[in-house]
Amino acid sequence: MASERNPADGIAFVDGSYVPLVEARIPLIDRGFVRSDATYDVTHVWNGCFFRLDDYIGRFHASMAGLRMSLPYSKAEIAEILTECVRRSGLRDAYVQMTCTRGVPPRGSRDPRLCENRFYAFAQPFVWIANDEQRRDGLKMVVSSVQRIPPEAVDPRIKNFHWLDLTMGIFEAYDRDATVAVLTDGAGNITEGAGFNVFIVRDGVLATPDRGVFEGMTRRTVIEMAKAMGLGCEVRAVSVAELHDADEVFITSTAGGVMPVTVVDGRIFGNGKPGALTSRINDVYWADQHAAGHVTEIDYAR
Repeated sequence: MASERNPADGIAFVDGSYVPLVEARIPLIDRGFVRSDATYDVTHVWNGCFFRLDDYIGRFHASMAGLRMSLPYSKAEIAEILTECVRRSGLRDAYVQMTCTRGVPPRGSRDPRLCENRFYAFAQPFVWIANDEQRRDGLKMVVSSVQRIPPEAVDPRIKNFHWLDLTMGIFEAYDRDATVAVLTDGAGNITEGAGFNVFIVRDGVLATPDRGVFEGMTRRTVIEMAKAMGLGCEVRAVSVAELHDADEVFITSTAGGVMPVTVVDGRIFGNGKPGALTSRINDVYWADQHAAGHVTEIDYAR
């Protein structure tokens, strides 16, 4: 029974109603399911506050526009729905997703223009890419033999469910005694991994790939932080050779923030410990979770 569900396990918004996440359903013939014809975005709540909520929703709207989708909800209304999912769950630290699917086509039609786009949202306990030990001691990474889907085929700046290349990279990482994999562009440059962006540090200067990647919000935050901290940060092509020769490597994601990488393709960085600059950036990032202008506090008492 729904009444027996623990709200802290997650709350979803489906068809205009709030339901336990485990009971949330979508139509089996929604093109979002059968054709990966969807876009989504993920924000997070930390210590009872959303981080950069308006920016996440703004990016979600831009992704919908890029896929020629639209919803009958304003940005403010989406913010209210996401907030209500969290409030009903009671979660103080939460992973919060919003999704727009193409919807169900009329019977006998393959015309995406005839679909009514559908909105789904949910909040669940915060999700970490890396566990406590990995965030403390660093992740093992491999450069995958799998090539990232080229941006000429699927624009990675529009968050999407086309994850088969990324998923096969995950399998390869596990097969090679690693935790995460970064995919290449087929021309000797790194792109991104499953749900994360990559930064390298060389001589105190940061660099992160500029093409073939989703422009993550944590990536954006680190780029902004680097400027405020007086650090150089280059957004450009980053070769596999540069990754191997870096002084430090870290990844960024909403699902974990700034996470150190201490082994790449068997090469150990910094005696197997997170680099000093990576640790500093991580500290500033989490302090920024309560920076003025970046947070939206949730009223759980309503």
